[in-house]
Amino acid sequence: MNTLTMQDSTPALHYVEAPLNYLSDITTTPAAYMYTPPPGVPTRSGQYIAHTLPIFNGRVLRDQLSLDRHGFQLIRRETRVKNFYDSQEVKAIYYPEVEYLVRKFTGAARVIAFDHNVRCGTLAKRGETGIREPVKIVHNDYTRKSGPQRLRDLLPTEEAGKLLQHRFAFINLWRPIRGPVQESPLAVCDARSMSQGDFIPTDLVYRDRVGEIYSVVFSPSHRWFYFPQMQTDEALLLKGYDSMEDGRARFTAHSAFDDPTTPPHAPARESIETRTIVFFAS
Repeated sequence: MNTLTMQDSTPALHYVEAPLNYLSDITTTPAAYMYTPPPGVPTRSGQYIAHTLPIFNGRVLRDQLSLDRHGFQLIRRETRVKNFYDSQEVKAIYYPEVEYLVRKFTGAARVIAFDHNVRCGTLAKRGETGIREPVKIVHNDYTRKSGPQRLRDLLPTEEAGKLLQHRFAFINLWRPIRGPVQESPLAVCDARSMSQGDFIPTDLVYRDRVGEIYSVVFSPSHRWFYFPQMQTDEALLLKGYDSMEDGRARFTAHSAFDDPTTPPHAPARESIETRTIVFFAS
């Protein structure tokens, strides 16, 4: 791992240099299929190019990072879940834990955990049901359009209409299932280093609906972080959407990446990412 002293009075930061895959062609709308598409249709369309960039050790700045300024925040909290591959156990035990943590760290009036993804490259390649590989493309899970639409999808029409008049957000909680994470760690981009023009709408195609996420085009201003060797008692809060345009972080680009310091026979990363919708009193 390398060390770099920043010119903005930030402490010397350790970092690795690794490729991150950015969208390179914005002439057509990219698409990603969340199921096996028809014959001849690629699972993911669009052209992407790898940019090798410094990815800083966020542990150095852990106490300075916040959801509203940077878009992400590392927290420490044990869980009572024994088997994250048991969807019923996750919904019954972990969802309430996640809702509590998000309320605690955001001051929200109400939090609803509504979905989760379990990722492991080895198990996904074996075809294990419901398990996906880490995504190694820079993206954000919601857009200006899909954030409000997802709220409408999740809640009754009248209730959603009232809630849309107040601040709400989508915040994910990312946690290792087994630690330490050595392979395909998660990189997150400081929201302050990004502009709205960096985000490109991308269709997210399901069998019954079409959602929208952001792919991301490269900018030399982007400043990336990760938290090496994450353990199971650690979790990363990640803001995917904020309805307020008042200087707070609204979107947080992220991507799994190939860490050059990964040991040759490191186990595949196993992680769970839980999605929540967050409501504020004002």
